[in-house]
Amino acid sequence: MITEKKVEDTICQLYKKAAISLPEDVKISLESALKVENDELPQLNIEAILKNIEVAEKKAIPMCQDTGLPIIFVKIGKVEFEDNNIYETIYNGIIKGVQKATKKTPLRPNIVDPITRENSGNNSGTMIPQIDIELINENYIEFTILPKGFGSENNNALKMALPGEGIEGVKNFVVETVLKAGGKPCPPIVVGVGIGGTSDLALKTAKKALLEKLGDKNPDPLLNKLEDSILKEINNSGIGPMGLGGKTTALGVKVKKVSTHTAGLPIGVCIQCWAHRHATARLK
Repeated sequence: MITEKKVEDTICQLYKKAAISLPEDVKISLESALKVENDELPQLNIEAILKNIEVAEKKAIPMCQDTGLPIIFVKIGKVEFEDNNIYETIYNGIIKGVQKATKKTPLRPNIVDPITRENSGNNSGTMIPQIDIELINENYIEFTILPKGFGSENNNALKMALPGEGIEGVKNFVVETVLKAGGKPCPPIVVGVGIGGTSDLALKTAKKALLEKLGDKNPDPLLNKLEDSILKEINNSGIGPMGLGGKTTALGVKVKKVSTHTAGLPIGVCIQCWAHRHATARLK
């Protein structure tokens, strides 16, 4: 039985975990980047990042002062909900979980009214946490939290390209976006790319692409080749860790595609900083 309290406790634990400790694939990628760098400055920057991660875990404190805007991906399978009220169980549980995590971890309250700039004080507000729901044919419900810092989020981009621009046009736009961002998103970054859909779906797909494991090959050979090509060009830019030069501007590029209209080629680019925080849990 999935209860509101179970959802609340799960979200609270996930947000705290994501804020304090990075997934293993991200740590491994950063350690590998350190071995790639030859010059002292990029080495020092990556060493500082790794030390930051170590201290955060040891002291159980957030690894970055920007603890992000909470984005929750929910996959709902064949599970039984309390009183069969799915909306209240999931929605209220997520809101309360985010608010509890903000107080208990503690997390910086980031969420404000976009016009008045009034801060809610608990990381929730109108349509925030941002919740994405997907129905699945499984016997569990899965929650993934992606706390999105805005040093990186502010450098996202969308292009409503024409079909004739093709895959080369996709590559050029992604590279152009990363080069324009430079050191602002605290590289080495992770780049999510969404191809297809509508304008909003392209960006949402790009954000979902960030959840793919670093080091894994894309099962689509064409997209795998595109990821490798984009990553190589980005890392040849010399932007480097923290934008101060080096061989590692990005830890990885992840591309996902969805179907689109015959007259369009939407391209969404979602940039994530080195603190690629996310955590997942399943309830049965």
